[in-house]
Amino acid sequence: MERKLTAILCADVYGYSRLMGGDEEATLATLTAHRKIIDNLIERHHGRFVNSAGDSVLAEFASVVEAVNGAVDVQTKLKAENAKLPPERRMEFRIGVNLGDVMVEGDQIYGDGINVAARLESLAAPGGICISGKVHEEVRSKLPLGYEDLGEQTVKNIAHPVHVWRVLSNGTTPHRETRRNPRRYWRGGVLSSTGLAIVVGTIVLVQHVSLKPPRTHASIPPQEKPALPLPSIPSIAVLPFTNLSGDPNQEYFSDGIADQLIGDLSRLPGLFVIARNSSFGYKGKPIKEQEIGRELGVKYVLEGSVRKAADQVRIGVELVDASTGTEMWTQRYDRPLADIFAMQDEIVGKVVTTLGLVLKLEEMNAPHWGKSQPTTNLEAFDDMLRASQYFNRFSKDDNAKARRWIEKAIELDPTYANAYAFLSATYKMAVLFQWSENPQADLARSYELARKALALDDSDGSALSSYVTLIGCKGGSTRPWPKESGVLP
Repeated sequence: MERKLTAILCADVYGYSRLMGGDEEATLATLTAHRKIIDNLIERHHGRFVNSAGDSVLAEFASVVEAVNGAVDVQTKLKAENAKLPPERRMEFRIGVNLGDVMVEGDQIYGDGINVAARLESLAAPGGICISGKVHEEVRSKLPLGYEDLGEQTVKNIAHPVHVWRVLSNGTTPHRETRRNPRRYWRGGVLSSTGLAIVVGTIVLVQHVSLKPPRTHASIPPQEKPALPLPSIPSIAVLPFTNLSGDPNQEYFSDGIADQLIGDLSRLPGLFVIARNSSFGYKGKPIKEQEIGRELGVKYVLEGSVRKAADQVRIGVELVDASTGTEMWTQRYDRPLADIFAMQDEIVGKVVTTLGLVLKLEEMNAPHWGKSQPTTNLEAFDDMLRASQYFNRFSKDDNAKARRWIEKAIELDPTYANAYAFLSATYKMAVLFQWSENPQADLARSYELARKALALDDSDGSALSSYVTLIGCKGGSTRPWPKESGVLP
């Protein structure tokens, strides 16, 4: 696999779950506006957007100076934007920058260099930037910035401590020593008695200090996020499943299975399910169920792994009580790929019975749960999982790629209701994020596709959501698309 040395920037929103819990639409609108600023500044500083999962951003730069400059510009611009918002709606990013060797696979990059950048980001204060020692060595004399030495930090899943520096954009460094001018102790070429005493004292002090063992820096823990209260009903977060296939190109499949389970569980009455954007924020980060439960406000966490090879798939799942960290149930499934929908049904059913949810029989027959599979064409299903990977990166190019994969799925199965609903969402997103060149035409197309999905399956949750949203925009919606498009009923 190809490797290269690159500057890596990781950013995510501090308190994103709290913001989403307060007002989802306002949070999405703010995230859209902030992401547009970040993406523009990444491009302006000759960086490349690599990936995004909900509120996080991963980018790389050929120049480490441009990476740090870009990070400072992002925080400066976002601070100005946040000043226009009420304090409770302000969205602050934390940023980490590292210089490291990475593996390259297509448009994606992998390796410890990225993990270190992610750990640096978690050490940064809201609105702040932390950089590694390698980055500091490269930029300390090239940028008009100050740096605070946070010392050697022991961070999760990284073998060796990381030297961390906090960037100070005001150009000053705290605790900077002021040098004294020795000439003031000389008068007429003769050292005064006072000056002599000071010099002798200084020499003794230096010798004393030099004999002391070197100071070590205590590890500075990340700022603790406030605990969210638990809902009155059973609550669960489905984390991104780990890809055990040994092939980074199979990442879409493991992510897609977790995404499907989130959708299946969210259709069940009496169960509070955390949205994908929040739970997928833990992708690539060490799993500590009690912390996740506290940060997301859920009692249970479902995690797992997927290994796909040829026509076989192995899925391992584990249900954990996040309040205690206790494992409640674990299971491994080894089945033909053709049984993928049955496996998903079994997992959902086991979650339901383990949590003791009281549900009526007809309520258990929620869409695609113990009822029927969404498509009989496994290749079309696979295309939909690939589309989901691109769709959830929230960029114009990735939205276009998602649309192409969905169109391919529809070609393979013209009766695939969820594919039409998903395709509708790509047109709606293009209007929402202001990527569309013809918003009215895209709104009309989105509405038409949502109606097509409902005609094929009137219980499809995604289609119903798109349809209700679209007809709602005619009645004075605050969403950033035309209220009167002339295409809605």
